[in-house]
Amino acid sequence: MRNIKIDMYYVYILFCQKDGKLYIRFTSDLKKRVLKHKSGFVLATKHRGPVRLIYYEAYLNEDDARQREKYLKGGKGHSELKIQLVHILGKLGYKYVNPRY
Repeated sequence: MRNIKIDMYYVYILFCQKDGKLYIRFTSDLKKRVLKHKSGFVLATKHRGPVRLIYYEAYLNEDDARQREKYLKGGKGHSELKIQLVHILGKLGYKYVNPRY
């Protein structure tokens, strides 16, 4: 039996506890990337930790993952994300969540 490797790309969202903000990126190795964030090896989150993975999506195509990352970082995508994750964001104390949802 042959092993077939399928490349996956992940858009992920971290909650940074120190500043109470979200960090959105994509990667091809989610476990490794989150571990780097938690270990302080990623400059963008090094001083914002501890961080917590609160959401991710998987894609077969890298361009699709890049496009989704860009969308979620933008106004409409970011707003929709806050509605979708309202309960976990409220529980974590995210300051930009609308409690009416």
